[in-house]
Amino acid sequence: MMTESKAKDTSRANKPLKSATKPKSPPKPGAKVKPGEEAKHATGKVASRLIDERIRSLGGWRAETLAEVRRIIHEADLDIMEEWKWMGTPVWSRAGNICTGEAYKQVIKLTFARGASLEDPRGLFNSSLEGNTRRAIDIREGEVLDAEAFKALVQAAVAENLRSSTPKSKSLPKPGAKKAKPGAKEAKPIKGRNGEEVILLSGGNPKIAKADGDAPVQAYIAAMPSWKSDLGKRLDALIVRTIPNVRKAVKWNSPFYGIEGQGWFLSFHVLTRYVKVTFFCGTSLRPVPPGGTVRSKDARWIDIHEGDELDEAQMATWVKQAAALPGWVP
Repeated sequence: MMTESKAKDTSRANKPLKSATKPKSPPKPGAKVKPGEEAKHATGKVASRLIDERIRSLGGWRAETLAEVRRIIHEADLDIMEEWKWMGTPVWSRAGNICTGEAYKQVIKLTFARGASLEDPRGLFNSSLEGNTRRAIDIREGEVLDAEAFKALVQAAVAENLRSSTPKSKSLPKPGAKKAKPGAKEAKPIKGRNGEEVILLSGGNPKIAKADGDAPVQAYIAAMPSWKSDLGKRLDALIVRTIPNVRKAVKWNSPFYGIEGQGWFLSFHVLTRYVKVTFFCGTSLRPVPPGGTVRSKDARWIDIHEGDELDEAQMATWVKQAAALPGWVP
């Protein structure tokens, strides 16, 4: 018995050991791969194939919507590339991300990486409106995307990416100036009304700490770049003149105006090419301010560009009406 056992042990010892893990064979050409399984990040033909598969897998109105969005994007700019990122998100890019095409159960969401810096005269952006960088378009079943307005938005996003990616010429350092440490980012603050440093966020919007009262509002207005600061002073003076007991604060890097115990009725915010004045109960004003979308609920706004004539009489009428209504309470 002992001999037989030894023989068996010897036989086993002579057999080659099997690998604990089998090497994976590469997929066969033409084999279908579920979206997200092939790559966390893909570009070129691989990304386009994954997006094709994503659209087919969605089916119904979501597939039709995403396919139409894709068509308009490529029609807007033939140099736009397709990418596949974040474990299954279609991304369109040129000189940086332009927008994503996210599919949810009730909505197709198109998130523009630099949306806050873009002009949106048709009011397509209806989601992620409070941020300083991104903006999004939510499309639900039955809603039709304005193709021409969306195409213009894509082209504006490409132009913004190209402008931002253009290297700026560097001036020669002054004699004796200290060299910056490798990899260090240059901070570009501006001087505030009291000499303090204020950072300008995306679109030139001043970064002011959240606080109640007139002082933070005046700090914001003083830091508004170029012609926008004069406009901010005019708006602030008009509001105070119309509503002497107005309550002020800075929230989310924007001045807010309200009535004690009633909430907020107005706010304004700096963007790259204009100042956006938002009335939180805008649908109740007469006439209704021109800016707004079906998804902006009661809020309506007016965008004021450089050179626009401010209709102070109309603005005062809106302010008086808005202050008499129940305001927005965050």
